[in-house]
Amino acid sequence: MKLKDYGLTPEQVIEKTKKYLIEPGKRLDFVCERAEGMYMYDSAGQAYLDFFAGIAVNSAGSCNPAVVKAIQDQAADVMHASAYIYTLPLALLSERVCTSTGMDKVFFQNSGAEANEAMIKMARKYGIDHYGANDWKIVTARGSFHGRTLGAMAATGQPDNACQMGFGPMVPGFSYAEYNNLESFREAVDDDTIAIMLEPVEGESGVYPATPEFMKGIRELCDEKGILLLLDEVQTGWGRTGSLMAYMGYGIKPDIISMAKALGGGVPIGAVAAKEAVAKAFTPGSHGSTFGGNALVCAAALAETDEIISKNLPANAAKVGPYLMEKLRGLPHVKEVRGRGLMVGVEFDDAVEAGALKEQLFKNHLLVTAIGNRILRLVPPLICTEADCDKAAEILNKSVLELTE
Repeated sequence: MKLKDYGLTPEQVIEKTKKYLIEPGKRLDFVCERAEGMYMYDSAGQAYLDFFAGIAVNSAGSCNPAVVKAIQDQAADVMHASAYIYTLPLALLSERVCTSTGMDKVFFQNSGAEANEAMIKMARKYGIDHYGANDWKIVTARGSFHGRTLGAMAATGQPDNACQMGFGPMVPGFSYAEYNNLESFREAVDDDTIAIMLEPVEGESGVYPATPEFMKGIRELCDEKGILLLLDEVQTGWGRTGSLMAYMGYGIKPDIISMAKALGGGVPIGAVAAKEAVAKAFTPGSHGSTFGGNALVCAAALAETDEIISKNLPANAAKVGPYLMEKLRGLPHVKEVRGRGLMVGVEFDDAVEAGALKEQLFKNHLLVTAIGNRILRLVPPLICTEADCDKAAEILNKSVLELTE
């Protein structure tokens, strides 16, 4: 859809959106009319270097040709058939997810929050089915973010976060321990605990990767206590951190994983994959989804994951990510750079306000997101090159100086 075909200006599009859409947050004054690879374009054809990737979604690049073709071809055949009918895209994507992740079974959803809800439900039902009515509690990490639905919101270990404020009492059954602190988790696990739920990298709190010692220790703790390890790979999955799934880079294997974002390359899809013994907790009627496993999104996801795997984009993230982080450490007013692969957080000193810097970067045609008052998060498409990093660092340097001098 093009603005000119509707006789609208960018200002009118923004005005219509503000008038009719419930806006939970502030948007940039930018109407995207086209996207390709590492760039997004406005209606005037101006290019913006994309280190945002639709919040870690467009991992094989915006409008990847293989994904676009898969969507076009599938749309001409069947878009939606319901959960009562088999389709080829569903069968092939189910196989792809399970064989690629080492899991036995997968259930498709429509988003990351839904995938996390399904993971929570599966763990709780598994506990009650196997150990009794009281075994359904889950320990998560302080600083975590698992989504904005009621269960995922309660799992989120940020009681002061706006996503929890004003919604009344949280869903019970969650307790919180200190991220990267094995003893804190050991103390939080009690006789009624059925699972520990973690992000391999805490993204929303500022991009904090788990240490190898912590992840291995958590797996051992779960084995020792006979409880499940749940990993939220909604943002870290499918190559973002330098391995296909982040847990592979730690040399461990969870009992259940959630995924979304990069799985679909721009179409709304989520999934929960599990070991067979745990997946059996989902019996007929215990869970469902009208659009989960939709033929159109499965075809897109199959093409997206094929691009990620065949082009070895996780290896590119493992190579380019450290290069990007080293470039960012040389910027003025940078306090710390941390991350894993191409999931990078840049924390500035008190001279730089992250929201203002994000706006200045937009004016200079670089797209990023801000976390809190001092942190920028950079999650570019996994096709990102060192030259793209050089350009982003140049724009960042220029923008910081414009704000501070």
